[in-house]
Amino acid sequence: MKYIVVLPAGVSDVPLKELGGKTPLEAAAHPNMDWIAREGVTGWARTIPKGFPPGSDVGCMSVFGYDPKNYHTGRAPVDAAAQGIVLKDGQVAFRCN
Repeated sequence: MKYIVVLPAGVSDVPLKELGGKTPLEAAAHPNMDWIAREGVTGWARTIPKGFPPGSDVGCMSVFGYDPKNYHTGRAPVDAAAQGIVLKDGQVAFRCN
């Protein structure tokens, strides 16, 4: 059996007046996501433990089996690792949007 994990991070939003009260995701065409939902197995899961801010860093860590309570130290170290940056003991990563 093969698995594909689809994590549509960043697609949630608020309804917008200019979209007729729909969210951008509701207003968008998404035939591939619709096909995956129709042909696959879907469900709900709590990926953000209580006490953590909702975000893809915590959510992805949780989905892939890492308990954020033990491993999450912030988004900056995750982004640094994704870029191949290895932090040494005593170093701190900062992230700015």
